Amino acid sequence: MSDLRTHRRSRVECRPAVTPEELETHYRIRHEVFVEEQQLFTGTDRDQHDDDPDVVHVLAYLNSDPVGTVRLFPLDREDRLWQGDRLAVVRSARIHGLGRPLVRFAVATAGARNGREMVAHIQLQNVALFERLGWHKYGEVEIYVGVHHQPMAIDLQAGRR
Repeated sequence: MSDLRTHRRSRVECRPAVTPEELETHYRIRHEVFVEEQQLFTGTDRDQHDDDPDVVHVLAYLNSDPVGTVRLFPLDREDRLWQGDRLAVVRSARIHGLGRPLVRFAVATAGARNGREMVAHIQLQNVALFERLGWHKYGEVEIYVGVHHQPMAIDLQAGRR
């Protein structure tokens, strides 16, 4: 019962990581999940997108503890296409459902920056979550870093019409 009460009182906040300390925390969580736990990358999961000044690195806080990340960036400015990726939640915080607020924050942020559509490559176990959040599948399942992923997209302007 105490776990249930604690869960109900938990406060989740998502916000861009902007200070050097916040960015380092963002990268640390990604490393923990994608390099150490899932072993999707060797050494680091950082790539050229991390250096793009338009990339938005997001941290999710459970109460005041940083426990999750997502990254988003414009893929095609002219077509107003954005990509979301590097959605990660540390193992100890996964029972709190932080994927939803992270995805919603990424979608809202890209939409607020005049995005038209956001795409992502979703690990198969997370497809149902994304569908519940309004995303749809497009294309066939593909292999990315050795793991099956489903390409998915969401209309960023649907709520503004």
